[in-house]
Amino acid sequence: MGQTFEHDVVIIGAGPAGMCAAMYAGRAMLNSVLLERGFPGGELLNTELIEDYPGFESIFGSELAQKFADHAAKFGAQIKTGVTVTTLRKRDDGMFETTTDAGDTYLSPTAIITAGGTPVKLGIPGELEYAGKGVSYCAICDGAFFRNQTIAVIGGGDAAVEESDFLTRYASKVYLIHRRDELRASKILQRRVFENPKIELIWDTVVDRVHGDQQGLMTHLALRNLNTGVTSDLAATGMFVFIGFRPNSGIIEGHVDHDEMGYLRTDPNMQTSIPGLFAAGDLRAQLTRQVTTAVGDATTAAIAAEKYLKALRDGEGIPVIQATGGYTA
Repeated sequence: MGQTFEHDVVIIGAGPAGMCAAMYAGRAMLNSVLLERGFPGGELLNTELIEDYPGFESIFGSELAQKFADHAAKFGAQIKTGVTVTTLRKRDDGMFETTTDAGDTYLSPTAIITAGGTPVKLGIPGELEYAGKGVSYCAICDGAFFRNQTIAVIGGGDAAVEESDFLTRYASKVYLIHRRDELRASKILQRRVFENPKIELIWDTVVDRVHGDQQGLMTHLALRNLNTGVTSDLAATGMFVFIGFRPNSGIIEGHVDHDEMGYLRTDPNMQTSIPGLFAAGDLRAQLTRQVTTAVGDATTAAIAAEKYLKALRDGEGIPVIQATGGYTA
């Protein structure tokens, strides 16, 4: 039999956005809880080095995640790990009901969803069959298993390019396969790839199939050039896929405004189309998704949630956000 807990605000997802929101909720003396299915850190735990977070010229992703968690805890944040949220809905009485796979229920007048996203898969034959047997979506998790081997990285954005460079620490050869004729990654990351002798780029090409041996391990990839239609085989024992993320917004029950990819649309104060529900971080529709934007979103969301609660407690009705970003009753 599950338990029922009551809080001022429930925060879902302990990535940078969630931990920052928890920190600000703690500073505001709100009774808050941060729910996380894994370990605090989110995508920070899948990134070896962070080099674009102000104040740290270079810091390990896991180290920065720990600093976030420690800082949030300092201000009284309650972080519950190993908790998978299954649904989030707003009841007729105005309370948010967050349920978990353990059968527990969390009630709160406000909620902040910072659940991030899930890696997009290629959707090709052999991808699922060889997942964990050559196919991976996390370089820092699995890179060490491919020492002195030939591997392929799929994608052309920041993640694909950065992780290609990282994987050369282990692999003897890295093929970076991109479906276009130019990369979308930042110029500084591109330069590292172009200057790395272990990396070879394969342009205008997609992977059609993952092949393996009788032991169930990946052995090679079937490639196809999009311009010529020519097919070929690439010998590789590993394939790392970095072609994007899908937002984990499916837990929200009922309609909430989102873009064509499922990313949540918010107003300037991070409030979604559901009053009292705020969104921050990678699942919010925005130009870029970085640690800096995640914590910026979360700062605004937490402060807006505090003001929303105050208006409710003062009997001023549901706050309405004006174009200037201010609140009125």
